[in-house]
Amino acid sequence: MKEITGDFASDRVLGSSVFGTVYKGVLPEGGVIAVKRLAENAPVAPGKTFDTEVTNLMALVHENIVELVGFCHESQKKVVQHNGRYVIVDVIESCLCYKYLPNGSLDKHIYADTGVLTNWDTRFKIIKGICQGLHFLHKELDGPLIHMNLVPNSIWLDDNWVPKIADFGLSRLFGQEQTRMYTVNVKGHNGYIAPEYLYRGEISTMSDIYSLGMIIIEITTGEKNRCVSEDRSSRKFVDNVHQHWNTDEQIIQKYPSLGPNGLQQVKACLVIGLKCVEADRNKRPSIADIVDKLNGKRVPIFDQAPSQHA
Repeated sequence: MKEITGDFASDRVLGSSVFGTVYKGVLPEGGVIAVKRLAENAPVAPGKTFDTEVTNLMALVHENIVELVGFCHESQKKVVQHNGRYVIVDVIESCLCYKYLPNGSLDKHIYADTGVLTNWDTRFKIIKGICQGLHFLHKELDGPLIHMNLVPNSIWLDDNWVPKIADFGLSRLFGQEQTRMYTVNVKGHNGYIAPEYLYRGEISTMSDIYSLGMIIIEITTGEKNRCVSEDRSSRKFVDNVHQHWNTDEQIIQKYPSLGPNGLQQVKACLVIGLKCVEADRNKRPSIADIVDKLNGKRVPIFDQAPSQHA
């Protein structure tokens, strides 16, 4: 892993998340992979082994999740300073290898100040793909796999702008409580965390739905969810969307070339996003409801107006 990443060189960094840093790895035969170097001594949940859990994750295949193609997990001796003396300790180094995706993470493309995605059709395709990937994780496995850190930089894009969810399964690998410690304490990720998860530690598929809603709103509006410490679930951002995106005229001002079908898609995505970020998790839709709505089906939960205030 050190060899193919140039000893984890800073100019090979593709991105980072709460779980570690992603590097571009160039294989001897010329291929490219993405190597996520996890934090040193990243704990594995009790009763689980790293090798077994990662092998299980490698078996998961879906168009909208990142393909996990290999891993490394080994103990190394390291000299560290302790109480004024140098001592040798065992350090666990872990890496996950993913299929390389040339367009990088979602956060590099969707915002108005940096975004290259001016085409609504591409944005809508990305929203649908993310939802299909989350449907796979929540509904198509033996039991729901809760992501717990669904944010724009944990979604990667291939060369055709097909979105792929990354970092899935790490909550299963590290354990939910350890994952919660990672995510809640990292600046920049709080704006996507459901209130019941952030403040009470309640973990369910509905906490992923809240994160999904924030991402859908950001992709639809092109506006960045700028979380501040006194508003860690970004309720002000949600209120702002209620005010500035609630008429056809406001939407067309943002997307002047929209046809009638595109206008309906934007309105559907706003309704979905705002329902997903309801402060009361019982008012949020399931991922199955969301996929149905995106496919043009009538879903009763979306006929109820979303609450404007938490």
